[in-house]
Amino acid sequence: MRISQLSAETGVPIPTIKYYLREGLLPSGEQTSATRAEYGEAHVRRLRLIRALLEVGRLPIASIAKVLAAVDDEELSMHRVLGTAHYAITPATTPPPDGEEWRRARDEADRLISGLGWRIEPWAPAREELAQALYTLARLGMPMDEESLRPYTRAVETLVEHEIGVLPLDGPRETAVETLVVGTVMHGRVLDVLRRLAHESASARFFGVAPGEDGDKAHTGP
Repeated sequence: MRISQLSAETGVPIPTIKYYLREGLLPSGEQTSATRAEYGEAHVRRLRLIRALLEVGRLPIASIAKVLAAVDDEELSMHRVLGTAHYAITPATTPPPDGEEWRRARDEADRLISGLGWRIEPWAPAREELAQALYTLARLGMPMDEESLRPYTRAVETLVEHEIGVLPLDGPRETAVETLVVGTVMHGRVLDVLRRLAHESASARFFGVAPGEDGDKAHTGP
């Protein structure tokens, strides 16, 4: 297909495609003349992945380039490829100025991960993210330990087993990484929304609110 057809197929504007070509994010097409190149399904998949990383993962171009380099490195295992994408979309964490409390939270996060038997790299950014959450909870007077986190870890393990099980690993790596990125971000949002909806429903059950009891107040909250 020509670049105009590639643009129509993917929804990516032609100037943007040309930018990706110049930056090396998208492989060159097959030159059929001095001014024309042909593109194929591999280019469609690559553009879909770039869009997922950019629009869903909110990654800068430099980070996208690192993920794409991992995808193209045939010597990397799928675990490393998916890990590169996961690490890229994990928010950066800045340690708070209170060093001692932060160290306790970091140690608690490490103990939790170790106690669960999870195989997590020491430099995994999600370790810092977990420590940040534990630190904030402790500062608010609501500390959590392994026992209080157990319902969450059990639910997460079940969910992740399902998510990993449905990754399309029998096709191009781009497709698996795209599925991981979109799933991690968007399914995470869906999970958060469902949790809040379940909270409202459970609150109504626990506190004996009958369906429709609040009338117009339902538009402003429970």
